Amino acid sequence: MDNVATFSLDNAPSYEKVKLQVDGVGLEISTIYKKGTRPPFVFLHGFGSSKEEFNDFAYLPHLSEYGLLLYDAPGCGDTTCSDLSKVNIPFLVKTAKALLNHYGITKFHLSGHSMGGLTALLLASEIPDSVLSFVNIKGNLAPEDCFLSRQVFLHPADDAVVFFHEFTERARRAPAFSNAIYASNLRRKVSPHVTYGILSTMVEITDNNDLLALFLGFSFPRMFMYGVQNASLSYLPRLREGNVELAEIPYSGHFPMYSNPPEMFRRVQEFLERTGA
Repeated sequence: MDNVATFSLDNAPSYEKVKLQVDGVGLEISTIYKKGTRPPFVFLHGFGSSKEEFNDFAYLPHLSEYGLLLYDAPGCGDTTCSDLSKVNIPFLVKTAKALLNHYGITKFHLSGHSMGGLTALLLASEIPDSVLSFVNIKGNLAPEDCFLSRQVFLHPADDAVVFFHEFTERARRAPAFSNAIYASNLRRKVSPHVTYGILSTMVEITDNNDLLALFLGFSFPRMFMYGVQNASLSYLPRLREGNVELAEIPYSGHFPMYSNPPEMFRRVQEFLERTGA
């Protein structure tokens, strides 16, 4: 089949468990890892999502040549964490650095979606010489991006489980592509007990830092990907003027990996090929 990468057990990604200590917290990180003939592609998933959303990367023509590192963030998916109260965005950045160190990855293509996009942005700011390129999939760049995370302040609840249930139901009913699919997976993919720590720090970091300037200041190739339902984002002209490649995904909102994965992967592939790395 011309549209399927050559595949064998020799180049299949492997599911692994990696034990780490981050700020005294014991983690067992669930990863998908594959070596490649080209530098690895490291993807950080969003809140309520999981590593499997980019697993198809391993099987697609031209993308299968790259190494691959995907993992469930602490408090998410199949990763276990000894103290969920410590999980927030700075903790996720430290976790990413620890995992890169574990695998000996010193040069890589970086990508992240939403929460993962913000984590990736901060990670890149700490180790810019390691990043070959950055595909930012609707990660936070301005306060207007906090439409999900700001709910911890707009709709507070004393009980984490109650807030999480109400958050899920609001997402389920939102009139946007794939929100219902997203909501249907939330209970499986994220613990209610990391909700406040993650979402509140997303808002605080976004409101109190010029993330757009940070993203524009990088010298490596950058792409900003967003669904057509987000085409009114106020900062898109500044990204275009700053030589950031814009990738508008049709039939999609905040979740192109659910709404239109073929187009998402096509744009990622073309971008990576242009980087030449």
